[in-house]
Amino acid sequence: MFKKIFSFLIPIKIYQAKSSLSKSIEITWANGELVLDSENTNYSYGSLQRILKIGLKNIGFDKIVNMKDVLVLGVAGGSVIKTLVDDINYKGKITGVEIDPEIIKIANTYFKLDEINNLELVIEDAFEFVLKTKKNYDLIIIDIFQDIFMPNFLFEKFFINRICYLLKSKGFVLFNTMILNEQQELRNKKYVSEFYENQFRIKTIPRIEVHNELIVIEKLD
Repeated sequence: MFKKIFSFLIPIKIYQAKSSLSKSIEITWANGELVLDSENTNYSYGSLQRILKIGLKNIGFDKIVNMKDVLVLGVAGGSVIKTLVDDINYKGKITGVEIDPEIIKIANTYFKLDEINNLELVIEDAFEFVLKTKKNYDLIIIDIFQDIFMPNFLFEKFFINRICYLLKSKGFVLFNTMILNEQQELRNKKYVSEFYENQFRIKTIPRIEVHNELIVIEKLD
């Protein structure tokens, strides 16, 4: 309790570990809440939870609560899953895919993800999972980073088409991206411009927490 109170004055690191995939991982008390950080950015809770919550509000909590299947690509500490369960009271099936088993151990220890009954955690590369799954989803949340870097496959045509194929009619994709330079800004504009307007509605929510841009995709048929 002392650390939680004192964290309103200064962040207090309580755990640090190395991961072959995520490099440095830290658990810190900051402003009265536990957050998960990588070496250069927030991985879960804190600013990231605020960012993705804005995206979920944009889709509509009332729509999400009635969905049956949600896929989360990139779990980290599970802050968006906590938002779904605690803030939206979502009772449907959540499938969380995370490539780093060390991150999941930390998430279970500090954020109690393993106590969420409607959550299935899968330790696998997101690309491989998307390639193999035969399920369709009402909402697909993409939040995949290696520190501040986003894998190139997220913006490749094959992956985009596969994500859209897995989306149910009237379903949504919430894609969290980071823009740190002009090249990445052009990358996002290209991504948005290449969507099929007669099949999808796509919009951006730019410059959240300075560097993040959310892309929201709705399947129309």
